Amino acid sequence: MKAKLTSLIVIVLLMSVLIASCAPAPTTAPVATEPPAVEAPAATEAPATEAQKPPAPEFIELGASIPLTGPFGSLGNLVLPGYEFAVADINAAGGVYVEEYGVKIPLRLTYYDDESDPTKAVSKMETLFSEQNVTAYLGGAGSSMHAATTAIAEKNKVPYCGISFALYKIHQQGYKYLFSPFPKSPMQAKDTFEVLNSIPEADRPKKIAIFSYSDDWGKELGGLWEENATENGYEVVLRAENPVGPNNDWSDAILKAKAAGAEVLLTMPIFPDGSAMFKTMSELGWAPKFALVIRAPEGLNWGESMGKVGDYVTIFPGWHYGAKFPGVDKLNEQYQAKFGRPADLLTGPAYACVQIVAAAVEKAGTLDRDAVRDAMAATDIETVIGPVTFNEDGTGNVLDPLIQWQNGKMELVWPPEQATADFVYPAPPFEER
Repeated sequence: MKAKLTSLIVIVLLMSVLIASCAPAPTTAPVATEPPAVEAPAATEAPATEAQKPPAPEFIELGASIPLTGPFGSLGNLVLPGYEFAVADINAAGGVYVEEYGVKIPLRLTYYDDESDPTKAVSKMETLFSEQNVTAYLGGAGSSMHAATTAIAEKNKVPYCGISFALYKIHQQGYKYLFSPFPKSPMQAKDTFEVLNSIPEADRPKKIAIFSYSDDWGKELGGLWEENATENGYEVVLRAENPVGPNNDWSDAILKAKAAGAEVLLTMPIFPDGSAMFKTMSELGWAPKFALVIRAPEGLNWGESMGKVGDYVTIFPGWHYGAKFPGVDKLNEQYQAKFGRPADLLTGPAYACVQIVAAAVEKAGTLDRDAVRDAMAATDIETVIGPVTFNEDGTGNVLDPLIQWQNGKMELVWPPEQATADFVYPAPPFEER
């Protein structure tokens, strides 16, 4: 029995071994793996497309209120052609490139005759602003007219370029939109005595008479002439005043100046007040050796109405057609073709104003008035009146040439490097002309 039990145990063990050997082998659980790395294609930007420019306006609008009639009409009629020629020349080249629109845009000038009336000038300026939406104003002529119109430009925040006014006071109002490439009273007063001091000392005059108007500019320039005279060792023997007007009687002042031995006359009358003054001087026998007569002799009507009596007077008009700057010859040719003479004295500075505005618009790249104003303040360009930059108060750094009537013709006599003729001094007595 015991042997059988042992055999049974052996059989059971053998069967257990056989069963275990026939069972399938255990497997290991799979390990999660990342899929094979595949290099993604490089990211590419969509093809760049240029931002579409807004539609350009038909014109760049410029506006001006100009005295074409009335007391300042003789000046205004010298200014307007300068604006018109400059606009035509710029438009002939396609206009002004404005980056905001990506095209050149022609200029359009709208102007009104304000009849030398400051109140009417103010009204015209407001009309130009509301109806024409002007990018810039171009000024008229005469200090009192500019005093009225510059205030409107400042109120409307429209850049303003004006010439044919020397009143420095306008620039002391804190205006930010006023720019004037034209000599002002302090420069004119200083240059007056620079010219006189250039005369050999043995021949130099010493006694001065000043005939001025009682308006702002008359008082300003008259006072500066007096100050500079004293500083330079000259004696002011008479200062006479009259209101602004075409028909003043200067005979009493002339007789007093003659009696005081005045050798120099400094004055700034309008036409025909200035021509009447000199005719009276001829009749009363007083011919100063040097006469600076700002305004009245600036037009051809001086030579046409005065003859020999009008010779030898000098002017500080801001320009002369004989100036040696780029573009002057072309302007003279155009003027000659239309008017039968070279460009008038105020035409060059007016032309330069349009050059300055056009350059500022292009530099700004927009018609936004503030941007154009900032570009005008940074002006540094060559114009028909020479290089122009501006001071912080809007006064221009420009040439201040002296012009003299000689034999019925206006000649540039100072500075010497620009001269078309020699400066004649002393002026001969009227009866010897």
